Amino acid sequence: MKRTLVISPAPTANGDLHLGHIAGPFLAADVYTRHARAQGRQVLLGTGFQDTSTFVTTTAHRRGVRPSDLVADSAAQIASTLHTMGIAVDGYTGDGARFTGWVLEFLGRLRAAGRLELRRVKFPYSERSGRFLLDGFASGGCPHCLAEGCAGLCESCGNLVCAGDLIGVRSTLEPAEPVTMREAEVLVLPVERYRDRLRAHFAAHAGGMRPHMAQAMARMLDQPLADFPVTYPVGWGIRVPFPEVAGQVVNPNAEAVAWSMHCSALAAEGRHGGEVAEDELWLAGAGSEIVYFLGFDNIYPFAIAAPAMLLAFDGRYTLPTRYLTNEFYELDDQKFSTSRGHVVRGRELAAEVPRDVIRFYLAATSPEHQRTGFSRQGLTRVAGLRLVEPWNRVAERANRWAGHGPLPVSARSRHAGARMAELFAAAYDLDGFSLNRAAEAITDQLARLDGWQADDADAGDFCFEVGCLLRAAAPILIDLAAAVHHDGDPAADTVTPVRLPLLAGP
Repeated sequence: MKRTLVISPAPTANGDLHLGHIAGPFLAADVYTRHARAQGRQVLLGTGFQDTSTFVTTTAHRRGVRPSDLVADSAAQIASTLHTMGIAVDGYTGDGARFTGWVLEFLGRLRAAGRLELRRVKFPYSERSGRFLLDGFASGGCPHCLAEGCAGLCESCGNLVCAGDLIGVRSTLEPAEPVTMREAEVLVLPVERYRDRLRAHFAAHAGGMRPHMAQAMARMLDQPLADFPVTYPVGWGIRVPFPEVAGQVVNPNAEAVAWSMHCSALAAEGRHGGEVAEDELWLAGAGSEIVYFLGFDNIYPFAIAAPAMLLAFDGRYTLPTRYLTNEFYELDDQKFSTSRGHVVRGRELAAEVPRDVIRFYLAATSPEHQRTGFSRQGLTRVAGLRLVEPWNRVAERANRWAGHGPLPVSARSRHAGARMAELFAAAYDLDGFSLNRAAEAITDQLARLDGWQADDADAGDFCFEVGCLLRAAAPILIDLAAAVHHDGDPAADTVTPVRLPLLAGP
């Protein structure tokens, strides 16, 4: 049986997970994993946290705390929020010696094979602080789409943004500080060497991307690709042991493929036990399909740089074939921002609202193809009208026959149950994965059942179809499904109704 490695890229350890994270990659990855396992497929789900980003230090500076303390608090909060929201992760990565050792080993292999080269690169520089301004330290306009942002990756167009190419570059922490340009020798991956093979790979797997990513990838791969920096002349990060770049650290965005391998190994160990070599599941012929659930702004490190590094090993590794991207999820018409404190955190909301209700609303409003937004008023209205109120009416009606039976089920209802399973599978399977459509299916089926004035004559059909809906919605409504034990064949011609729980309102 083919194994599926499901990966949601690690959030930066500069704060807790907010609903923007959950509504994007994390809920989607969890829902797909739960569905696939219910179909008997072998799936491993991994994520974690990343503490090497410069955004850790910029956030720590703003808050007046030590970066190491910020990382420790954030790592614990992220793990707690994933658990609280029902995101069942098999492997949770961190910053331990095993991970950092593997990153250096992986990059060391590329260097030893001559795949990394030394280049002189121009970077913004602060004369006052004596620091190169990279990634989160440098702000300005994107040279590709002109949008304002930080160096490293453009959140708007997804391109690699070299700090020295920013338009109107300035220091993020000290915008009025004078900025000059200095050159430094860094190790780079000449990604252009792999452009033709990357283009062929993604052409062969065009169905593995949503339209926005497919368009962005086509634009990137239709023109020469800039060298990708693998090391940076800054002090925060994984320090490299390579003498030609002594004192430098790994570019956090260059950790993507090594981190993904480590993540998969931890997931396999967490789910099945035993020790797994970091790259074992990624070897060609290992029988793995690699699937990313990620934000659009992460496509360059995971879909350009990471596959290029894999190609540099000349056929040793399997390349990822599917990328389920999401757009930004907003709060009050602005992006969620941990660094600015513009957030609603999953753990805090789950203390007030049942997590099934939250998961349903986030699925219904998930930013799959365009920006969407969260509001507490919207949660109350949408989840109340589409889930809580109709479910409670349906459950109360079904509970009239709880414990009675077995009751007969007609061929018509068995057909309806099979059709429900097909409708939800179409929304859960990778080829057409959509949280929005899954939430719509829950709404539509609840409305149909809510309008069914069942009596004793068709009680078996009614209770059977309610059970079919609950089974189909189980990847989203995890607590409702867990509270109801279903025995026997879902296509059986009798049913013994069980008592259904009610949902508290949002």
